[in-house]
Amino acid sequence: MRTLFQFTVEPWLPETLAPIKEMAYNLWWTWNPVAIDLFRRMDDELWERTYHNPVQMLGSLSVERLEQLAADRSFVEFMRDVHGEFRRYMSADAWYQRNHGPVDAPYIVYFTMEFGMTECLRLYSGGLGVLAGDHLKSASDLGLPLVGMGIFFKRGYFRQYLNADGWQQERFPVNDFANLPIRRVMQEDGSPLKVAVTMPGRDVAIQVWRCDVGRVALYLLDTNLPENRPEDQDITNQLYGGDQRTRILQEIVLGIGGIRALHAVGITPQVCHINEGHAAFSGLERIRTSMLKDGLSFREARVLKAGGNIFTTHTPVPAGFDIFPAELMREFFAAYANEVGIGLDDLLRMGRFNPDDPTEPFNMAILALRNSSSTNGVSVLHGEVSRRMVAKGYVGFPIDEIPVDHVTNGIHLPSWMSHDLAELLSRYLGPAWRENTADPEAWKRIDKIPNSELWRTHERRRERLVVFARERLRAQMTRRGATDAEIERADEVLDPGALTIGFARRFATYKRAALLFRDPERLIKILTDPERPVQIIFAGKAHPHDDGGKELIKKVVHFAKDERVRERVVFIEGYNLNVARYLVRGVDVWLNTPRRPLEASGTSGMKVAANGGLNLSILDGWWAEGYSAEVGWAIGSGEEYDDADYQDEVEANALYDLLEDSVIPCFYNRSRDHLPREWITKMKASISRLAPFFNTDRMVREYLERFYLPALANAQRLSEDSFARAKALAEWKVRILKGWSNVALVSAEVDGNGRRGLRVGSQLEVSAVVHLGSLVPDDVTIELYGGRLNEHRTIQDGSATPMRLAEDLGDGSFRYSGSFTCTSAGNQGIGLRLYPSHPDLASTYEMGLMVWG
Repeated sequence: MRTLFQFTVEPWLPETLAPIKEMAYNLWWTWNPVAIDLFRRMDDELWERTYHNPVQMLGSLSVERLEQLAADRSFVEFMRDVHGEFRRYMSADAWYQRNHGPVDAPYIVYFTMEFGMTECLRLYSGGLGVLAGDHLKSASDLGLPLVGMGIFFKRGYFRQYLNADGWQQERFPVNDFANLPIRRVMQEDGSPLKVAVTMPGRDVAIQVWRCDVGRVALYLLDTNLPENRPEDQDITNQLYGGDQRTRILQEIVLGIGGIRALHAVGITPQVCHINEGHAAFSGLERIRTSMLKDGLSFREARVLKAGGNIFTTHTPVPAGFDIFPAELMREFFAAYANEVGIGLDDLLRMGRFNPDDPTEPFNMAILALRNSSSTNGVSVLHGEVSRRMVAKGYVGFPIDEIPVDHVTNGIHLPSWMSHDLAELLSRYLGPAWRENTADPEAWKRIDKIPNSELWRTHERRRERLVVFARERLRAQMTRRGATDAEIERADEVLDPGALTIGFARRFATYKRAALLFRDPERLIKILTDPERPVQIIFAGKAHPHDDGGKELIKKVVHFAKDERVRERVVFIEGYNLNVARYLVRGVDVWLNTPRRPLEASGTSGMKVAANGGLNLSILDGWWAEGYSAEVGWAIGSGEEYDDADYQDEVEANALYDLLEDSVIPCFYNRSRDHLPREWITKMKASISRLAPFFNTDRMVREYLERFYLPALANAQRLSEDSFARAKALAEWKVRILKGWSNVALVSAEVDGNGRRGLRVGSQLEVSAVVHLGSLVPDDVTIELYGGRLNEHRTIQDGSATPMRLAEDLGDGSFRYSGSFTCTSAGNQGIGLRLYPSHPDLASTYEMGLMVWG
């Protein structure tokens, strides 16, 4: 039927209950148990049925029930207490204000394609989105002047269910925008705020929505508007859906539309954090905007705005970068390139490892890297992997000097730690641990907690996990049309007192969910030991187009049907944030088996550690930093193998050995008071050593202090005196690029002592002649680079010593001198290198140019 009028009806509440509506539209409640308790008291069953959506719940409650609650003095007093806590949180000076002073408006913008903050807002697919949600929550707790920018997907990511054979099926329910904790951004005249991006032959309108995450605003972009063509309405239809064409359209909306939306709401971003390459087009739009507003050339505006951009990459493989063919870029960016006066070829050069290779496709990660002042991976190991991935864009650079840093990921502790454990910690650690979760000193008193209390708290969480898993299994079997007898058997699965292992994540093949099943008979023997039983709860989704991942899920489901282990192995369908919370809070052991080094970071194990669970994992991602024998177990040695099948064999056997010889005995060895004292010691170490570091309060503060504040200072410095420094730096870069082909290291001499009779502590005096052509000595740095030689006779783990200008030889040639100190014995080598340097470069090796002699 056709609709004559469209309108939105908001929930009605008695005036007494008005504060509930204010809190419902701010995701502060997602990490505050008292607020969740408030919503549960209104209607616990409806709270579950609405996927923990307070806005939808309020709109579904009857007028009679609302009036009943308004007349309930106990409920109203509780509501006022919760609302008072909310208002105190929103108005109090936070860490940022106390340490850096107040600010008038947000100046940091956090761009990412997905945000995972609560299960009723399906704007996430996995770890990247959950990390982004935790980033915003900690930014709120710390009081950072930051806003988020993402896309409001009509369908979001899929909901998973399995058929009778265990094959993953997908449903894509439509997000009901009117019943979610978000609001349209409105203009002063009361009409919805919209911006537009230009596509070939038309403009695409974008509506702007706002979601409040504590003190932080998250803006979301939506093209599902009647004035757009049907195909343009579908740009924001589905997260990671469609083909390359859909993907580039989404990334234009996010990057270019995102910057325009920020300006439309009155925010001028000074620092842009590009979280993964999807938002890299924001760098181009910042340049275009600066050209129009500040009267700068493209090169000048690029220097200015790149100084305020930070790029974080999350992928450990080059195939994880979004790439687009030149033809697609030409279709969507030829007019844009002409508008900014550079031409398409120059724009395409910014997105290639080798700018001069016209056959190389356009790479969004390279665009983000080239237009940012700093780039980082998300763990120590991933930083190393990322430097190797982009090495072909830094010819001549030692791997450890490629300008890619790292900031290890974390989790938002209040969102993931169980309320039971948090209350226990508060009782014995005092308020200090909550006030500064990143301070290791605040956690040191954990030994004061009686073993019996910690163990009983954990056992309660395991019992709740078992009850939850049984309920989910019953619902799954009912949906598949199982018999009553089969459904009743669901109540018999899992033992609330047995050692419980969790494995839940995206079912990508590199995560090797099937490693545990390499020797099924040995695994069955482990699981069915009557004296020391073990049980495993699986959950997770495969990408809709990843048949390999779906096969892994099917293999788990089929194994769980074996009568010998039917009560010991469960697969929970529909993995989401709620399922994840039950798992990470209730399991004893978290299993992670990625093929090293393909796990960039991983955060699920951090959530388990914060709840006192122990990790059993490959030394990859965060666990390569977090592991010690006191806090968990490492599978294998961390060695990387060329033969994947051999690696699987070695690491599967290591996993079985660890379970049989270490994990299971540690759990079941009980003292006279029936407590597993060695296990509890590991629990306390896991919480106190890992939680203070692997949390987003530490992570966000690290981003602020190492990247955001320096980027802000850099952008402000380049803007001074009508952008004089930005203009000078842009001119200098042009001069360097034009003259670089004529730069050469002509000759070098070592002092008379030569290379004989050297001892540790000996010094070698080196003289070198360099030809700079049209450049001058102030344009470059010349260094001795020396260290031990590897088997290929190349310098490994070297160190650099600057050389001094000794003489101008005329004709663009100069003599330099320097000394090298022998700091260790063995085969050593010295190299000479030269690279551009300028005091206003954001990083030492920003230009990516280096000449060796």
